[in-house]
Amino acid sequence: MKPRVLVPVGYGLNCEEETVYIYRLLGAEVDKVHMNDLIENPKIIRDYHILDLIGGFVDGDHIAAGIIHANRLRYDLEGELQEFIQTDKLIIGICNGFQTLVKAGLLPGFEGDYKSQRITLICNDSGKFEDRWVHLAVNRDSNCIWTKGIEKLYLPVRHGEGKIRSDPFVLDKLKQNDQIVLFYASPVDGKPTMIYPHNPNGSDMAIAGICDPTGRIFGLMPHREAFWSPYNHPKWHRLKIAGKLPREGPGIKLSRNGIEYVREHLI
Repeated sequence: MKPRVLVPVGYGLNCEEETVYIYRLLGAEVDKVHMNDLIENPKIIRDYHILDLIGGFVDGDHIAAGIIHANRLRYDLEGELQEFIQTDKLIIGICNGFQTLVKAGLLPGFEGDYKSQRITLICNDSGKFEDRWVHLAVNRDSNCIWTKGIEKLYLPVRHGEGKIRSDPFVLDKLKQNDQIVLFYASPVDGKPTMIYPHNPNGSDMAIAGICDPTGRIFGLMPHREAFWSPYNHPKWHRLKIAGKLPREGPGIKLSRNGIEYVREHLI
């Protein structure tokens, strides 16, 4: 039995082709299913081990990025999603998918509460859409299964609403629980930074991604599916000449960790 991945599509979501390609490259079975079909038959979700909420401009980012899509998860798919989580399966949300996860209450998931919204993502401090590559520091004390064995990442961001905001109590709890998984980092010393453009949106505590207490639900703003091949790197030619071109893009490591978890624990 192979790991099975569900990638919901439609309503302005994109990045599905890169996402599907990565999982198939890793030996998984992947299905793209339109959200209308999931809403009509939520039991479809039961057939999968990983739910991958991709990026894009779902519903045109009207009202706020991801909020309408979050309501679909919250009201149309709530029962099946709660069962999915309780059976130790995996969820990852990228960019628009991350915005959807937090607004649906699936992150941060304090004390097993996957219904209450505790954080949000708002417009970038720069006041504009940010499309750039960023350095990321990985919290090695986090139990996030998706980042296991990864110390740093270099990935692109593409968003207009990526600034994580919450009250000090929630931020402190995220820190204490080691649920902050990724930080925007300085390219000089690799440490978390609030300095623009290395922190492209002004996110509180330089947060770029968080997980739930189990480490199985993970959301991040940078696009890991955009750097699966070494030739996705903006300076791949220089790296190749210098003999420093990596064997694969680091973004694929996140998906590999998810697939390995499924093989070890779910099938």
